[in-house]
Amino acid sequence: MYKAVRARVRALVCGARAARRDAGMVTSEYAMGIIAAVAFAAVLYKVVTSGAVSAELQGIVKQALDARM
Repeated sequence: MYKAVRARVRALVCGARAARRDAGMVTSEYAMGIIAAVAFAAVLYKVVTSGAVSAELQGIVKQALDARM
């Protein structure tokens, strides 16, 4: 029984050490997520400010403002 408990404690300690080695990985994952979000926002901005989409959006707004209530 002593050997089983000792082996279990050793496994827990080794697991805790392994978890500490990956601690910095979370920050890099957040950084990659932020970079991806900024890239998506830039692409979306370019699409929305393009001539065809801008004209369509202006047409929709004009139609909404000219609607009778």
